Amino acid sequence: MSQVLHTPPSTATDPDVTPAQLAARYGLTVSGARPSLPQYVRQLWERRHFITAFATAKLTAQYSEAKLGQIWQIMTPLLNAAVYYFIFGVLLGTKHGVPDYIPFLVTGVFIWTFTQSSIMAGTRAISGNLGLVRALHFPRAALPISFCIQQLQQLLFSMAALVVILLCLGVPVTAAWLLAIPALVLQFTFNAGVSMIMARMGAKTPDIAQLMPFVLRTWMYVSGVMFSISKITKGDHLPHAVTIALETNPSAVYIDLMRFALIDSFKAHQLPPHVWAAATGWALLAGVGGFIYFWKSEEKYGRG
Repeated sequence: MSQVLHTPPSTATDPDVTPAQLAARYGLTVSGARPSLPQYVRQLWERRHFITAFATAKLTAQYSEAKLGQIWQIMTPLLNAAVYYFIFGVLLGTKHGVPDYIPFLVTGVFIWTFTQSSIMAGTRAISGNLGLVRALHFPRAALPISFCIQQLQQLLFSMAALVVILLCLGVPVTAAWLLAIPALVLQFTFNAGVSMIMARMGAKTPDIAQLMPFVLRTWMYVSGVMFSISKITKGDHLPHAVTIALETNPSAVYIDLMRFALIDSFKAHQLPPHVWAAATGWALLAGVGGFIYFWKSEEKYGRG
């Protein structure tokens, strides 16, 4: 007697099984769907070696065609400082009443350049790397973070030159120099957050990249790069709101912290009130807020 084997109906044709259930059964996910925030952080951490290698490669290639090569990593900020010294320190006389004006100016230029370059590079992070974005599947936040790491590496070269300048001009080495480390950590967090915001805005509206140099130039002029904000805000000749805006300007806060750490003649009374709280607040606001904004945009812009 022959025996008939009965097999269960295929789940693919079973009307009681929904597509969502089938996808869950076989581990399928929606293409371009936004991962959860912990998943997104984990994906970035898994690609940390790519992020640092990409930043180092970009930094190495930046001056690869120049005859002086990587020397320009130090020469460029030094030349900028020399130009600002001639225009503002000599012609406009902002050096008067500012002790150790050359270290004061060079520190301001280097720290400001870190913020400026990070934001400018972040604005073009996605729109300028469309080939990479379209070819590979990875969390896009890796791009603006990589560019910020590149600018941090650039700053460290500049800081080596700054240390030589400080020593040559007789600025003593003190324990306060260690404060430069937390100040740089906070500034990097702030820069990375703003860069992630600008990366998304720049990808959506390319014209922003053309506008940013003018915005950043204006920001530089109110950040105390070439002059002392404490001297400007001294007295009651400025409206209180203007004084608060100048003192809490995030770029000025990080510049003043670095000056306080490295320059012995830059005293605590020249710092704005609650300066460390302001620096930490700006870092958390921009860093966490920028990261969440970028993460929420992943589904909209796609990840594939």
